[in-house]
Amino acid sequence: MESFLNPEQVLEKLRLRDNMTAVDFGSGSGSWALPLAKKLKEGKIYAVDILEDPLSALRGKAALEKVTNIETIQVDLEKGLELPGECCDLVLINNLLFQAKNKKAILKEARRLLKKRGKVLMVGWLPKVALGPVNGRVSAERVKSLTKDLGLELKKEFEAGSYHWGLIFKKA
Repeated sequence: MESFLNPEQVLEKLRLRDNMTAVDFGSGSGSWALPLAKKLKEGKIYAVDILEDPLSALRGKAALEKVTNIETIQVDLEKGLELPGECCDLVLINNLLFQAKNKKAILKEARRLLKKRGKVLMVGWLPKVALGPVNGRVSAERVKSLTKDLGLELKKEFEAGSYHWGLIFKKA
């Protein structure tokens, strides 16, 4: 049976603790940041996007749902974040790399932000599905190739619904 991407189900693949700090790269209006914030009740979520409008929508949704542990940051990730290194337990990169000119810069920034033994969860469109972007899709194989020399070790590969791949990396 076909299923679309379900953030709650994908997040179950991680061993999350209430007090973790996470950053959601390309968070948009919060389809991942909100469920993540609800799981990390005592933690903090940095929701990062290049556009202000989706971040504003996320702040509105968070207020309606009484979620108070999300901080939004508008920034071009290819230029880096003004967060200290090794500040996050988890970096989430969902359907973002296909939009990036400098994919490696984003992956390097993810690693820089990770604490020792921190994890990166990446999700992307499968190559031959009718939904999603037509051009620029980044395959799981391409991501594995891009991360080879970045100090990120692949821990798990999985199907994230019928249309997406998922990868979990650990900081080496």
